[in-house]
Amino acid sequence: MNNECRKFDILIAGAGPAGSSAAIHLAEKGVSVLLVEQKRFPRPKLCGEFISPECWAHFERLRVDGQMIAAGGAGLSQTVFYARRGNSVTVPSCWFGSGRALGLSRAAMDTTLLQRARECGVVVLEETQASQLIIEQGVVRGASLKTGDNNRNYFSDITIDATGRARALARKLVPQVQNKKAGLVAFKAHLSNARVSEGSCELYFYPGGYGGLSAIEGGLVNLCFIVSASDVRRCESDPDRIIREVVFKNSRAALALQDARIESEWLAVSLETFGRQSLVPAEGMLVTGDAAAFIDPFTGSGILMALESGELIAESIVRHLGKAQQQRSFAELASHYRLAYSNRFNSRLRVSSMLRHAAFVPQLAEAAIFLCSNDWVRRRLSRAIRKGSRRVDLAAQVRS
Repeated sequence: MNNECRKFDILIAGAGPAGSSAAIHLAEKGVSVLLVEQKRFPRPKLCGEFISPECWAHFERLRVDGQMIAAGGAGLSQTVFYARRGNSVTVPSCWFGSGRALGLSRAAMDTTLLQRARECGVVVLEETQASQLIIEQGVVRGASLKTGDNNRNYFSDITIDATGRARALARKLVPQVQNKKAGLVAFKAHLSNARVSEGSCELYFYPGGYGGLSAIEGGLVNLCFIVSASDVRRCESDPDRIIREVVFKNSRAALALQDARIESEWLAVSLETFGRQSLVPAEGMLVTGDAAAFIDPFTGSGILMALESGELIAESIVRHLGKAQQQRSFAELASHYRLAYSNRFNSRLRVSSMLRHAAFVPQLAEAAIFLCSNDWVRRRLSRAIRKGSRRVDLAAQVRS
């Protein structure tokens, strides 16, 4: 990697599950891929760390299922939703996919996917960020990448933003404006000595937010919760105080966490928005993963959507890359990707948006949990926000 300029078919920024899965699928079809990651793996990541059963089909196609099992995550047989006063409903993992949900840290999962990308021939640059985009006549042609004190230009036929909610590449295309203050803040840490039911992912609703608790590898549990920014300010951004004064308003959360000990540093991030973003911010650029849409964490489908969208964008590119390289058909690629993405995710995102209003209001959350005591209602809602993924047969696609 000593050349000042390099040329790839695809440049992907962000090596989370969306970016890495897209890179693997593309590389396995003979596409040259440069995968750029700002951090060095393994690294902690703010996430619920819940791998839904539907993810196993993706892991099998990515050929990492054995490694994911070997990482030692905790098996999760059910998800239990607790209202503020302790009323609950249970969603069994066996309703989805293989029925094997898993609690596994993002440090372990993401590192496994990145290593698989390397094995497939993907060129990986860690501790590297895109300092600016290369734009020629309004078309994105790659990026200037900074590693330490070195800046080099890397050209590509298509550039993919898989940098998550930050949309680090897409944001470079528009003038920077002062964002409105985020209304929500998410926190995450690993704990020991928490009283979570064995085999359960527990979700707790309280005024202004909700949180989740589930086992991961190493005998630890992952706590990830969302609270209002006003509560964060009132509690002087102290996570322990926020837990005592806000999260503990849920009686089940108070019981589960009262003797827990923090075993990692706290991670925190402001949440500006949920839902869809622009999929094609400029000619020559596509987005995927959380950069394309951030689905509500209570759905348990964040990692699933990342893997699905990574595979979906790879399918679109494999089908259209030849024409796009000849500067004849990026528009066809963009149109195909938009349509495929909408068909796969729009319904799921709409249902999640409607349920979000209930999640942040205790009375509505209580009512929703009461309604979901009906087995038919619970099954329909669960499947609406975590639809099983359609297998994409990349082998049937031919670069034209």
